Order: sequence, then structure tokens, then C-alpha cells
Amino acid sequence: MFYKIIATVLFIGYFPFAPGTVCSAVTMIFLDLFKPSYMAVLTILIVSIVTGIIASERIEKASNKKDPSYIVIDEFAGYLTSILFIPINWQNLLIAFILFRIFDIIKPPPIRQIEKKLKGGLSIMMDDIIAGLITNVLIRIFLML
Repeated sequence: MFYKIIATVLFIGYFPFAPGTVCSAVTMIFLDLFKPSYMAVLTILIVSIVTGIIASERIEKASNKKDPSYIVIDEFAGYLTSILFIPINWQNLLIAFILFRIFDIIKPPPIRQIEKKLKGGLSIMMDDIIAGLITNVLIRIFLML
């Protein structure tokens, strides 16, 4: 049950439609409401990556399904990556949400290749982390303009 709570991000993953998008939106709202420090976001991100790899691996094996849609810890960690060390305001949060969801859904290179090359919990988590990194870099470029 512990791993299910982690992998589904407090059962958000059981939302009836678009659970990954819902999880990203809830994460965005959480960040906007609480405006955690950069170090708090980094700490939450590191913990979510480590526990997410373990939990999603266990849930994937138990379900006998490859990357079941109710595992959304990857979207949680990916969205946190997209906004890491970027000023938290509604504009940046919304831009990060839109770009992250586009990259996570479309999976342009190298995201799809990484997803196919890795296995288990690492595969589930890393494609979203890479989508978050690409989003983060694009936001940084935009903020420098």
C-alpha cells in the first residue's frame, strides 16, 4: 500500500481521465499556493525521484503492466524538474505546465529513446525528468530574452 500511495501521488493517479495531467496541475497549484524555497523544491524532487523509481518499479511488477497510467509520480517529479530554480509565479508555473505536458505527451528525441532504452522504474521516471529538464532550459532561455 505504501508504494501505491507514492506511485499514485496520494491516489491522484486514479483520476478517471488524464491522471498525469491532473497530477501536474495539482503540483502546479501546490507550488503556487505554498511557494516553497528552491531548496525545498530540490529536496522534494530528490525524494520523489528516489522513492518514485522504487515505488513505480514495484507497482509495475505487481500489475504486470508496463508503465500503468495510474503511476503519476513521474509527472510529479518531471513537473518539479521543469520549475526547479526558476522563480515561482503563476506565469512561470503555467508555461512550465504547458511545455512539460507537451514534451511528456509527444516525447520528442531524446525522450522516447531514453524511455525505450531503460527498463522498469527508471524508465518510468526518467522520460519525465528529461521532459522537465528540456522545459526548464527553454524557460530559462525565455527568461533571459
